[in-house]
Amino acid sequence: MSETPEARIRALGLVLPEPAVPLANYLPTVRSGALLFVSGQLPLRAGTLMATGKLGGSVDLATGKEAAAQCLLNLLGQVRASLGSLGAVRRVVRLGGFIAAVPSFTDLALVMNGASDLAVAVFGEAGRHARSTVGVPVLPADAPVEVEGLFEVAAD
Repeated sequence: MSETPEARIRALGLVLPEPAVPLANYLPTVRSGALLFVSGQLPLRAGTLMATGKLGGSVDLATGKEAAAQCLLNLLGQVRASLGSLGAVRRVVRLGGFIAAVPSFTDLALVMNGASDLAVAVFGEAGRHARSTVGVPVLPADAPVEVEGLFEVAAD
């Protein structure tokens, strides 16, 4: 893949957002050596949640996948703010997904594929990652999905 991650995002018809301000007492990113840890991001678009509620309840699978992809896009906005460019990302190491769902909803992994698929679309093979997906009863602001990330980045 010769084009930049930012160019791939534009080619997908997406816009890399400005990073959201933390909702509580934490940092949006922390760098330790060649690793960049990015705090969980909600599916915000222009400062507003694109959906609220629970998967298997008021949120359907397609909306959940779209929300997970938006969370990944917001993660990448934080990465760009921290590093100056997505070109400094060497690999997506791990994504962690939290899916607010009714107890009977079992397609958590399919929801999280929205984030994983976008990571691969943006970074190619370097976007393939380890992953955890956990169902939870509620997320901040009644968001249906939250995604956190770990990235290997170029040395300073």
